[in-house]
Amino acid sequence: MTSLASARAPRKDAATNRQALLDAAVVALDRDPDASLETIATAAGLSRRAVYGHFATRDDLVREVLQRGARRIVESLAGITHDDSRIHVALIGARLWAEVEQVRVMARVAVRGPLAREVATELAPLRAELQRVVERGIAAGELRDDIPAPTLARLVEGGALAVLDEATRSDIGRAEGHSLVILTSLALCGLDWRAAGALIAATPELREAAPRVSAPSRTEAAS
Repeated sequence: MTSLASARAPRKDAATNRQALLDAAVVALDRDPDASLETIATAAGLSRRAVYGHFATRDDLVREVLQRGARRIVESLAGITHDDSRIHVALIGARLWAEVEQVRVMARVAVRGPLAREVATELAPLRAELQRVVERGIAAGELRDDIPAPTLARLVEGGALAVLDEATRSDIGRAEGHSLVILTSLALCGLDWRAAGALIAATPELREAAPRVSAPSRTEAAS
């Protein structure tokens, strides 16, 4: 029994240390995308040597952080659905914003940086779902039909990324970003600003929800 417990302890410690590294990397990379391995290790309370027991290089650690974040986003969208495709698209945008709002810089690096292709692979299910919703909306006459569905889906995605870019540059608030990503998505889908505002006002699901506790707040990350 003692030997079994002794064998389990290192594995538990290793798992704890790995998670500490990943958590520290999220905060450090959002503060500074060029944060060194030493900086991340120190924030995790570990030595650089301990880091190499989990990740051979800094790039490996960054890759794991970004891919895990992308997978978490895809998982967070699993329960989102709505009969009205306009609302469905807006809900997808709102959830994306809720997931990345507290780690804006890192999220921007994920989709704009050197590992964007690998992150895109993880986000493929999200893109496929968005295109399905757009196709359904066009067929139902709810979304504009003057743009092919694949192109429109990519434009909606691009609109969400544009909001992320602006949020990173100007440090807009959480509520404003929530509103912007929904309005941008609806505008690209063919709604004018009055129709979009009326839809939001009539749809409780599109009102801003409480922030998700999935990452340290931006204030905490900067301290």
